[in-house]
Amino acid sequence: MNEAREVLEMSGAIGLIVEGYVSLKDQKSLDELRMQRRKLIADLNACTGIDCTSTVQQIEEEIVVIETGLARLDGATTR
Repeated sequence: MNEAREVLEMSGAIGLIVEGYVSLKDQKSLDELRMQRRKLIADLNACTGIDCTSTVQQIEEEIVVIETGLARLDGATTR
């Protein structure tokens, strides 16, 4: 559990957003946030003529933070 908290703390604004949703036990909003990020990656990968590699990498890191929050919710509901 400490590792999950460390991921959230090191992630800046998205970590604060995820932490808020976790404290509210709002899995639906976390799922929607993850879906939005995945769509954004798909849209960026479809772009031609510009290098979106660093942006895609940052969004992938945000997805890891969101999934960490979802895992914390799953862990809380299985106890």
